Amino acid sequence: MKKVLLVTASLIALGAAAPAVAADLAARPYTKAPPMIAAVYDWSGFYIGVNGGGGWSRNDWDAVAPNVAFGPEGSHDASGATVGGQIGYRWQAGTWVFGLEAQGNWADFKGSNTSLLFPGFVNHSKIDAFGLFTGQVGYAVNNVLLYVKGGAAVTSNRNHINTVAGALAASTGDDTRWGGTVGAGLEYGFAPNWSIGVEYNHIFLQDRTYTFITPAGVFFGTDRISQDVDLVTARLNYKFGGPIIAKY
Repeated sequence: MKKVLLVTASLIALGAAAPAVAADLAARPYTKAPPMIAAVYDWSGFYIGVNGGGGWSRNDWDAVAPNVAFGPEGSHDASGATVGGQIGYRWQAGTWVFGLEAQGNWADFKGSNTSLLFPGFVNHSKIDAFGLFTGQVGYAVNNVLLYVKGGAAVTSNRNHINTVAGALAASTGDDTRWGGTVGAGLEYGFAPNWSIGVEYNHIFLQDRTYTFITPAGVFFGTDRISQDVDLVTARLNYKFGGPIIAKY
């Protein structure tokens, strides 16, 4: 009986002392959760890509002296497909992106109209290639880039006159025309180094006076041709270098 009383008294004493011992223990320190890491797409670096789409040009023909009768011969649209490539470099400062790009495309923009002055003849225009050399200014929202662009443009043209029956009457041969271009685009980075986009460009060219020569080498006439071009293309780019930076 004495042993039972002794054990009971000891348990009561330990129970009374437990709160005091617990009070003497240090509080458990608070540990802050590790910060989340946000991945930010980096548009800086060299890139190369391909593009494809369509375009159309407006061509106004005017017969000029030394033709006896001269004046407007009419207008036509030359439209078709295009495919090509681009290479460039971008650098990013905060959310702003700046770049330089060179683009070269094959094209098949063709159109024609019957001459208003000479109804027995049909005027034909064709663009078979063009190049764009532009600067870019863009605004990036992570992996989405909106940009505008502008610079110089060059086109390779062919102009000829056929009879209504389809025989070649006269031509100018190949011609290279320089002008300017402005445009805008939207690009989306869908993988670490890959992006897709869509782009619009307008090319404006100065009027040019052409001398037409028959297949036999005889002077046929002269025309002043005004021309501008609109382009819509889809693009796929690969960017070299580190694609993503991380921030806390």
